[in-house]
Amino acid sequence: MRSGFVLLVLVTWLAACGGGKDGGTLEAIKKRGELTWGADLQGGEPFVYEDPANPKQVIGFEVDIANAIARRLGVKAKFVQYAWSNLVPSLERRDFDIVMNGLEATPDRQKRILLSAPYFIYAETLAVRQDSTYTTLADLKGKRVGTLNQTYAHDLLRAQPLEAVLYEGNEEPYIDLEQKRTEAVLLDNIIADRYGCVSTRPAVKCVPGDIARGTYVIGIRKGDDDLKAAIDSALADMRKDGELEKILRKENLWDARQSEPPPVMAAEDTVRKREFDGAMFGQFLDAAVVTLRLSLLAFLLAVPIGLLLAIARVYGGIVTSTLARIYIEVFRGTPVLLQLFVLYYGLAPYYSFSPVTAAVLGLGLNYGAYEAEVYRGALLAIPRGQTEAAKALGMAPAQTLRYVLLPQALRLALPPMTNDFVSLLKDSSLVSAITVIELTKRMTIAAVDMRSWLIPGLACAALYFALSFPLSELARRLERRLSRDQRPQAL
Repeated sequence: MRSGFVLLVLVTWLAACGGGKDGGTLEAIKKRGELTWGADLQGGEPFVYEDPANPKQVIGFEVDIANAIARRLGVKAKFVQYAWSNLVPSLERRDFDIVMNGLEATPDRQKRILLSAPYFIYAETLAVRQDSTYTTLADLKGKRVGTLNQTYAHDLLRAQPLEAVLYEGNEEPYIDLEQKRTEAVLLDNIIADRYGCVSTRPAVKCVPGDIARGTYVIGIRKGDDDLKAAIDSALADMRKDGELEKILRKENLWDARQSEPPPVMAAEDTVRKREFDGAMFGQFLDAAVVTLRLSLLAFLLAVPIGLLLAIARVYGGIVTSTLARIYIEVFRGTPVLLQLFVLYYGLAPYYSFSPVTAAVLGLGLNYGAYEAEVYRGALLAIPRGQTEAAKALGMAPAQTLRYVLLPQALRLALPPMTNDFVSLLKDSSLVSAITVIELTKRMTIAAVDMRSWLIPGLACAALYFALSFPLSELARRLERRLSRDQRPQAL
């Protein structure tokens, strides 16, 4: 009874504090004197970005708009950094008050959250290579076209018979277009004008005309109608007194579109909400095959690299041992995601790897460093008498290593090798950053399509377990067969 009373008091206290309660946000904002708004710095210039002259300060036209709205509400604006793909879910979790980060007005978002009046009219711009003859999306049938995830441009591409290649950053799609990894890029004109069709990319051109138009809006939680009304009023006043135009002109964003009526939002989604059916499960299975294939190829590369590095460290001279150690420390001391970016994007001007090749190389080179330490420990664990016995039999050093030491070392290294492979299987999710659609990326795409993370997340976890558990069991069986005794020693 005492525990029940404490629980009742706790629930009552949470309710009184507004936990999970809709509405009242405007009053809370004014009470604390602060309007928190979520955005992602990765969106870059001109949205929200760090001031080059003072990196501790965040600037951009949306920063100016947020400050202007907050000032008209009688409070201060506070920027909150969140990943762009998680802005709307984080808004619903009440992590901040509003979202403003190139958020496009779409029917799907309108069903999920409240949308303010528009503060910018954008156009979808198609970018192709200079020697390309593509001018419309219809011309790109069956081709690879890049865009950002969870955008109106992505919806437009999914409605066409082509392959949409998804990115998280603004510059990467145009790098792949230059390197002929894709045939076109469809993104907002703000992004195309600053990252795609610029003097530093002479191989890229923007097709004249608008593929489509849309508007940027502020996202507000359902139930916060008073906050929406206040924000709409502030935006209306900013349009009336010219402050909004002044902000847009400051970043060279004012164009003829801003003086025209905003485009009418479609009555229905371009791409309808999906269910977790047989077709989607089939996509998950295909992605699981990609994950397994990448992991196997990468590990097949990591094992010989690790063996060579371990032999160099244990039996090599000073120079060889030092070079091997440098390799190991560099690849173990830097994130594998960074290594993937360097391989795929950093080396692109000199040699252009395909996404799968870069993924296998990146994971294989990284895990080769870890395998090297596993094999080095196994070689050092072999009794010195084994080497002496081989010498007594007249075996050459290479023969001793091949026929005596390595077989025993591999047997000793089998358990940690299994752990490394399972880790590699999970780390393969990082290759989605270089456009490979593996299991985790398929899960995130499905979560967006379904407007839910629970079922796709559980399906993804189940498939990862289905991939890793049999491999662990196989390794245990091999370990038992290779061991001298089938049972552990009695204590």
